[in-house]
Amino acid sequence: MSAPAAITDLTVAQLADRISARELSPVEATEAYLARIEALDGELGAFATLTGEQALAEAKAAEAEIMGGDYRGPLHGVPYGTKDIYWTKGVVTANGSKVDAGWVPDRDARVVELLREAGSFSLGKLHTVEYAFDPTGRNDSLGTPHNPWRRGHFTGGSSSGSGAAVAAGMAPWALGSDTGGSIRVPSALCGLTGLKPTYGVVSRTGVTPLSWTFDTVGPMCRDAVDAALVMNALAGYDPEDPRSIPRPAENYVRDLHLGARGLRRHFDDTGKGEGLRVHVPWDYIDAAIDVEVRAAFAQALDVLADVGMEVAPIAVPELEWGNLGSLIITAEAAALHEARLRDHAPLYEQGVRLRLESGKFLSSSDYLKAQQIRVKLGRKLTEVFEHCDLLALPTTTMPAPRHGETVVSVGGTELTTREAMIRITRVFNQNGLPALSAPCGFSSLGLPIGLMLVGRAFADATVLRAAVAYQRVTDWHTCRPPL
Repeated sequence: MSAPAAITDLTVAQLADRISARELSPVEATEAYLARIEALDGELGAFATLTGEQALAEAKAAEAEIMGGDYRGPLHGVPYGTKDIYWTKGVVTANGSKVDAGWVPDRDARVVELLREAGSFSLGKLHTVEYAFDPTGRNDSLGTPHNPWRRGHFTGGSSSGSGAAVAAGMAPWALGSDTGGSIRVPSALCGLTGLKPTYGVVSRTGVTPLSWTFDTVGPMCRDAVDAALVMNALAGYDPEDPRSIPRPAENYVRDLHLGARGLRRHFDDTGKGEGLRVHVPWDYIDAAIDVEVRAAFAQALDVLADVGMEVAPIAVPELEWGNLGSLIITAEAAALHEARLRDHAPLYEQGVRLRLESGKFLSSSDYLKAQQIRVKLGRKLTEVFEHCDLLALPTTTMPAPRHGETVVSVGGTELTTREAMIRITRVFNQNGLPALSAPCGFSSLGLPIGLMLVGRAFADATVLRAAVAYQRVTDWHTCRPPL
């Protein structure tokens, strides 16, 4: 029997290989994760609700199916963690708020249904910022998780519990959501690989909304291969989601072996190809960046070049318009929470309540102007991607801040911690582009640093392929926190 620590160090792909080969049972794997949770979560605070008995029952059912020859695929028998804004039938979905602390949905989110069809099951619900409305990971009402790499530091948010759980080996992967960076920020701060897919590729049905034109569902994993495996289960058209986009089914794993080489557009008769073209908006990055983050990012660019990508600078001053995304999010969130605020305002955490109420004072003119500029930014990014395959940026301006820090100095520029977390990620939510954060180094305090790769719309597979190429020659994603 494998030792629990060895099992909980495995990636999803490694778990799948062992389970399919019957070298590891789903029950054994689930028991190892539950033991890890029992040992560590009292200190880290990632889980809001643990569903251990239910997970073991589903693991036994998966094991019986696999032993009977009914193997559904690489997620069969592999558990995961569920951010607590995903509806789960019969299990509390608190949305990180005292307002919904006792709410039990009568249905599952569509992606939870898809994962069950794939033979996967949840270990429990993971803490989130209240209604997913803060990028630091702070939740004074129901619990702020600690960063497994350094206690007393934020995990990033709003998928805070997801970041802590996967980094600490309490789940092999977790569901996150991303409105302004809430998959990528905790992935960067916790040393994970997190993908914000193209808007509309993954269903949002049964996911408590924050901003209907920004919210995106995606995975937070140990590496990019795992993210591709999970995307194969999550992606697909959902007629219940009005923003879901009907597209042919895509296999996100199929072309991972191509690495940095181009696809059809680049191949010549020998099968060799030009490298993916990566552009770097240095002017935008250098406006506010921590020196250690900049150094790790520059080294990551050298690696991208070494594996065959064509790396070049580009000027995109329009990226500064990304700050208007917060105006749109706040206006839409205020509208969504109008009734809740009217009936339950005292139950809200003060900071979230103030941000939501501030949305009431935004005029329709402000909102429309921000949407018009959003369209202009989209046109500019479409133009940019006519000349490159990817944009590369640091994921965050700085490593994980300390609990309680509200203002930070980033490369000599003073920012709120909220702005420091989402300054770089937020801009790519405005036009729904696929963006992935991958580990690329550590600060002098031992805190992870993230590299972000952004692709044109629906080029999720290209983004994943580039990340796999990077991770084949680096080992940042294999590092584990000293727990």
